[in-house]
Amino acid sequence: MRKAFIAYFICIGFLMTAWSQEKQENRKPSVAGQFYPADAEELEQNLQKMFDDATEKKQEKPVQAIISPHAGYIYSGVVSASAFKQVDPDRKMDNIFILAPSHRTRFNGASLYSAGDYETPLGEVKVNRQLAQELINENKVFQFNKQAHDQEHSLEVQLPFIQYYFNTDIQIVPIVTGTENPGVCGEIANALRPYFNEKNLFVVSTDFSHFPQYDDAVSVDNATADAIVSNSPKQLTQVMDENAEKNIQNLKTSLCGWPGVLTLLYMTSELDDVETEKVLYRNSGDKGGTKDRVVGYWSIVFYRNQKGVKDMSFQLKPEEKQQLLKIARETLENYIRKGKVPDVDENKLTETLKQKVGAFITLNKQGKLRGCIGRFEADKPLYKIVQDMTIASSTQDARFPQVKEDEVEDIEIEISVLTPMEKVSSPDEIKLGEHGVYIKKGPFAGTFLPQVAHSTGWSKEKFLGHLCKDKAGLSWDAWKEKDTELYTYRAIVFEEEHN
Repeated sequence: MRKAFIAYFICIGFLMTAWSQEKQENRKPSVAGQFYPADAEELEQNLQKMFDDATEKKQEKPVQAIISPHAGYIYSGVVSASAFKQVDPDRKMDNIFILAPSHRTRFNGASLYSAGDYETPLGEVKVNRQLAQELINENKVFQFNKQAHDQEHSLEVQLPFIQYYFNTDIQIVPIVTGTENPGVCGEIANALRPYFNEKNLFVVSTDFSHFPQYDDAVSVDNATADAIVSNSPKQLTQVMDENAEKNIQNLKTSLCGWPGVLTLLYMTSELDDVETEKVLYRNSGDKGGTKDRVVGYWSIVFYRNQKGVKDMSFQLKPEEKQQLLKIARETLENYIRKGKVPDVDENKLTETLKQKVGAFITLNKQGKLRGCIGRFEADKPLYKIVQDMTIASSTQDARFPQVKEDEVEDIEIEISVLTPMEKVSSPDEIKLGEHGVYIKKGPFAGTFLPQVAHSTGWSKEKFLGHLCKDKAGLSWDAWKEKDTELYTYRAIVFEEEHN
């Protein structure tokens, strides 16, 4: 009897749990009638007009992510439509991830709506509740914070564009970011990185400058957009800091959704098959609003470049990067202290780490360069190249004395895994910050890694001049001469975490 009684309550408990999991609370429209029409027919007419006026599709390459504004449709609607119009409307996708900033509440991390679907005047937008809950369960950086979604417009205003434009069944993963910590954005990127592929689309919701006068807005917004398309998190944060330091009258922020944009760049900057492009710019002053206080809007698109995939047929997973850093660290410590190269058990390595690709090892000490040597030739497995170049950078860089035993603990290791080089016919083909450059003239040659452009801030002319003079031993303008060969390559760059 007691067993039956217990079984009864277990059964009831199971049913109650199942019922609670099925219970659904949709997120109702909050800003319909304010940011966009509340009437479905009027809303569709608005959307049709905005897409008719939008910038036509620029590329046939597959789109991985877009940046879209979130102001009232009268001001930013055509800019948003221009972003979505770059995507194939018939594309079949598992999910559309939407990263939107919280304007009303601050909290650590980001909130995924997992209680139900979203609604707009055009009907329900299905939420992938199972995936949302899995992300919450598996990552401390995520939570379900209902308050973050209830009145938030930045995510909601993207939904009618999605409902109207795509011809296939779609479901969303709605994410509202509450953090103001760049490090937390990195954690969000780590959690979302497995989903950053051709099966999903990422939509990052953000406006640009807030409340400067018209000409200042254009200047600031162009600088911020250029930093974004450089595909460098460091460049974006640096430009935002520079914008703030200019003390421009009434400028409150140059990018209100920067946590989502920074999260996106943390993902894309590690990939060698991503290209970026600015699509359309406007600000509120272009639509009859006052030009004394405006808000800026950019649409920007991130493509997956199939040529890049061919050049680098693999991507390094986070755990593989950590394994390479561990190999480099153990090699440095053992060789400097004992003169021995530690054995590596190949059975514990992934096939990726056994592929033959080039790499550079950079050693830094207290923020300053302490050695850097690499190899382009893919004549050994990657992990062996890492070992060899760790030894070379610590003992053979002619610019520095050999690393001593008492320095080892202060050395920080950075690894750059290289794609095959491609010869370019013109310096115009070089993208600073994205490409490493190798220059060759007769017996003289030299290279700068992609990150040199970020750390120096040089123009392309200065970059190439220093490359010729400082690295290849050529004249400053040798890159302009007909018999000088220029090659580009990309790099997957990662480093040890700072203590």
